[in-house]
Amino acid sequence: MREAVRLASRVAETDANVLVTGESGAGKDALALFIHRQSRRARQSFVKIDCAALPNELLEAELFGYERGAFTGATQAKPGRLEAAHRGTLVLDEIAHLSTDAQAKLLRVIERREFERLGGRRTVRVDARLVALTNVDLDDAVRRRAFRPDLFFRLNVVRIHVPPLRERHEDVAQLARQFSKAYAVKHGRAARQLSRAALALLESYEWPGNVRELAHVLERAVIVCEDERIEVSDLPEAVRTAAALQSRRARRPTLAELEAEYIAETLAAMRGNKSAAARALGISRKNLYEKIARYGLEV
Repeated sequence: MREAVRLASRVAETDANVLVTGESGAGKDALALFIHRQSRRARQSFVKIDCAALPNELLEAELFGYERGAFTGATQAKPGRLEAAHRGTLVLDEIAHLSTDAQAKLLRVIERREFERLGGRRTVRVDARLVALTNVDLDDAVRRRAFRPDLFFRLNVVRIHVPPLRERHEDVAQLARQFSKAYAVKHGRAARQLSRAALALLESYEWPGNVRELAHVLERAVIVCEDERIEVSDLPEAVRTAAALQSRRARRPTLAELEAEYIAETLAAMRGNKSAAARALGISRKNLYEKIARYGLEV
């Protein structure tokens, strides 16, 4: 993550296009905002459009704008996100969802810094820094001809990968503290500290939903917490259960633990018959009784 931030700091000083990759919820949006705030465009607009959330027709209208009468319902002209991002930064979230036509139009914007609104003839000049975000393997999309290679090369000037939260457990505690403070302010609650046990559990969880999931867990904890500290009991049951299971899987059992588990399973299979269990285990009945006592097995 330090490498990602270091690279983002370097590229922010320039006007180069940036491609940010990573899983959903890993923090791509936050890195795009960091690049904007570190750039010479920081005082200008920071505009984002989610390419996956809109149908193709509406997406082009939102991105490029339209003139009155361009389509049914267009009763007045409307500038698009590109114009809104003039001299600032335009973030294209989930860019792999752009239609072929929209990809061609965006390529022209990158090459010529100009475009026409839908239904319009007037050329609009624009100076916007482009940051594209994707959780899709664009290299593979290009090979499958699902994404234009010329647009890919234009966007892929600098590529920054945001690793998933499960690969940077050392970030969990700091992020959790930041989220707990922010949500305490949002919901009008007193600031809550996290107990050591709660932090340890959060750090042992794999976070399939990445940073976004962590934020939601902390918001819930701030809301339900009734004491001065957020305890394990304030965390969702699903997270507690999954973290405990993951912790057990991550820890290698000792030889004694494996032996105790195997003896218990054998006794259960023999329905408590110790003579039969001893024969199956290849040990004497006396030795079996000693191991049962040593491991405190209930029979």
